[in-house]
Amino acid sequence: MKASEIIKNGLIKENPTWVLVLGMCPTLATTTSAINGLCMGLATTFVLMMSNIVISLLKSVVPDKVRIPCFIVVIATFVTIVQMVMQGFIPDLYASLGLFIPLIVVNCIVLGRAEAFASKNNVWHSLLDGLFMGLGFTWALTLLGIVREALGAGSFFGVNFIGGADGMLLFILAPGGFICLGLLMALINHIRSKSKAK
Repeated sequence: MKASEIIKNGLIKENPTWVLVLGMCPTLATTTSAINGLCMGLATTFVLMMSNIVISLLKSVVPDKVRIPCFIVVIATFVTIVQMVMQGFIPDLYASLGLFIPLIVVNCIVLGRAEAFASKNNVWHSLLDGLFMGLGFTWALTLLGIVREALGAGSFFGVNFIGGADGMLLFILAPGGFICLGLLMALINHIRSKSKAK
């Protein structure tokens, strides 16, 4: 597989959120603001990249019978690193994301890429896959966070733009998350189908 295909797959063709519809729990729960979406996406990207590298290096050493538990241990190691760094250096953000940082361990995007890609490809391609799948997830979470924050709080990355007025609370709550996700997914799939038709 060429590097350009890996990049296109992660960002567009096989985007974890818009196309594969994976990782919906953190997608809906952490995107109440743009900064939360961005940081959750970047944390997941780091875990994806590092775990893909290690799993690709270990693929010929790990027996088939224990490969999934081994993958989980590798992923959990990098999630713990992210958790400790966030807790130590950005505790407010860590408190905001809460339980969803440790839950990266069982995020189906991370485990799915380990099983479907990193365990079958070389280190360089596995690194690229982790990076661009992660960036695809990050841009989706950030976009969803921007829309929800703008509609729900009238702000953009924490900066209020409607001058003291409140936004529509619905969009900060779970139902608004589903509405925004559905509308954005429909829009992006419409754009993708139009570009395919050309």
